Amino acid sequence: GRVPVGADPPSPNPGNPGELSLVMLLPALRRRLGLTSELHVVKAPSRECSGLALLSSCHRATQQLQQFFSRARQRGQYPATYHAVTVGVPAEAEGEIRAALRWQRQGDTTMVVPVPTPGHHSLARKEVKNTLTRYRVLGAAGGCALLQLQPKTSFPEQLPVHLTLLLCPALGDHEHSSRVGRVLGVSFLLPPEAAPTRTQVRGQGGGLSTAPRDPAELPSLLQVLDEELMSRLGLSPQQLRRLPLHLHLQRLELP
Repeated sequence: GRVPVGADPPSPNPGNPGELSLVMLLPALRRRLGLTSELHVVKAPSRECSGLALLSSCHRATQQLQQFFSRARQRGQYPATYHAVTVGVPAEAEGEIRAALRWQRQGDTTMVVPVPTPGHHSLARKEVKNTLTRYRVLGAAGGCALLQLQPKTSFPEQLPVHLTLLLCPALGDHEHSSRVGRVLGVSFLLPPEAAPTRTQVRGQGGGLSTAPRDPAELPSLLQVLDEELMSRLGLSPQQLRRLPLHLHLQRLELP
């Protein structure tokens, strides 16, 4: 029968040449499942995340499910649950992260940043959006935690930014984690303009050093991990650039 199919996919969107994507795999997956109809992506995690993908070989079912998710968003319901591995453990075992977010030009790139006191006009013009994520700590060890995340709003990069505001960035977050500083074991939030903008790893004693030295080998910015965590993960500084974002779409609620 033509029923939805759930799967844990690679990235759902085509990326750079040579990169694997869910869309590229659909024809082979259809043949593997013995389906005669084309497969459609109903719901899938964003490009930087891993996790569940909802596929359908029935055009009508695809439309109905997409309408369900659209109406859920209009009602302020987001039937998705994520899991994240974070560097740092939240002070509270569960809670909410509320923040106004916007896109902002930072150097030669555009990034999502929090807005401490959004104005009514910027909210009305939808330049800024109030966002909310509920979290719960599922486990913690070695200064890291496994979190359950339930976004109650939708904004690009909402979850990585919210984890940064919690002072517990997701493992593998090379973009936003540089906003979390640490001095004498105490974490604090840096303003976007003060965040480091070069590849760094933490050396002995908590100092910062640039490594490796060939900038062509690595992206412009990498997550800073202490040597103990790097050792537990079995990572060298050269391997750190391949560490993916540990943010996983774990569950979707269906009608």
